Amino acid sequence: MRMIAPSLLSANFKNLQADIDMINDSQADWLHLDVMDGVFVPNISFGFPVLEAVAGICRKPLDVHLMIVEPQKFIPEVKHLGAYMMNVHYEACTHLHRVISEIHKAGMKAGVTLNPHTPVALLEDIIQDLDLVLLMSVNPGFGGQTFIENTYQKIRTLKEMILRRGSQALIEIDGGVCLDNCQALYEAGADVLVSGSFIFKAEDPKAIIEKMKK
Repeated sequence: MRMIAPSLLSANFKNLQADIDMINDSQADWLHLDVMDGVFVPNISFGFPVLEAVAGICRKPLDVHLMIVEPQKFIPEVKHLGAYMMNVHYEACTHLHRVISEIHKAGMKAGVTLNPHTPVALLEDIIQDLDLVLLMSVNPGFGGQTFIENTYQKIRTLKEMILRRGSQALIEIDGGVCLDNCQALYEAGADVLVSGSFIFKAEDPKAIIEKMKK
């Protein structure tokens, strides 16, 4: 599977309507929404008023990535957006299985994100319950960072676990994704690629999305 999820974090917030219209008319599969609280990660992005405005005009499924402490508190709000995927960090959830169950009960797909230093082996006992695993290929909190090369090995290790445990989880990659590495990421086993500044700062974002999918 080859899917592209542009990250709203790199969009033009002076004219979000134009960028959302571009995403709607493109071959993008999802819209990736990075919510940061300034506590779990050293930055603050946007909250639910912005998300509600985006949800009202975006025709693509919403992939909501909560880089926050206690993400389980916001399951009702994310559901209210009509989100397709709610993605929480392994490092932020003491009772991860409970959080995943609550996301599913709310009618959404459930994803878990791992920071670059977190080994995929920690998902061994929950991988069969997940719809997606997001591997951060940069340290979370800021856009435009350099891709971490060890990500390829993490993808291969995770793919082996998914197949061995009979899981249906997709593998998503976020951070430093561009035309130079997207083919290698797909070949390693990735299914969904998140890309922010590389897409939104391109002269022709829709053409870049199409090239990345191919």
